[in-house]
Amino acid sequence: MNLYGFTFASAALQAFGSGALWWPEEKLLCVSDLHLGKSERVARRTGQSLPPYETRDTLARLAADLELSKARTVVCLGDSFDDLQAAATLPEEERLWITQLQAGRRWIWIEGNHDPGPIEFGGEHLRELAVGPLSFRHIASDNPAGEVSGHYHPKAEIQTRRRRISRPAFLCDDQRLILPAYGTYTGGLRSDSDVLNQLMGPKALAILTGPMPTCVPMPR
Repeated sequence: MNLYGFTFASAALQAFGSGALWWPEEKLLCVSDLHLGKSERVARRTGQSLPPYETRDTLARLAADLELSKARTVVCLGDSFDDLQAAATLPEEERLWITQLQAGRRWIWIEGNHDPGPIEFGGEHLRELAVGPLSFRHIASDNPAGEVSGHYHPKAEIQTRRRRISRPAFLCDDQRLILPAYGTYTGGLRSDSDVLNQLMGPKALAILTGPMPTCVPMPR
């Protein structure tokens, strides 16, 4: 299976190669920074045209992860939409697809900096969520024990025998877990950036996403 198992804050978790986080004991799937509707927002604000397929691609990968995991709870960890207008103007076909994915599941939208406040989709709309030893929020806080967050779109680079590889990555230390961006049109912040070096402890790990998720000491 395309995943990497690890323990964080006493919870046995799995990092999917797609960038989703799976908590089998709670039947909980967590994804961060979907940025649905990004092509519409970029066109509206800059006039630049991007292929308008990123929302469908992101939802297709999410649907596959939900089918694989049989998740009962889904936590979208903020910046699920590229802004509030992108959420409001999402095409009807894609809105219906989200509704179908929500059916029969507890679905939680965590507030992000791109999508503050309630959005017109089903599910719960929260600033943060606590489940057992873990707390879910969009941006890392000053009280990180058991904290799962997103926002920074971390990526890590490693050297293989043939070439250097850069991929979105989970970053994890003994207190904090930062998820990679799940959305198709999302860039990344290198793990050796000042902000991520300041957030993560000296023994932090990076779990690179992709066909074979790989865990390495966080590249600094």
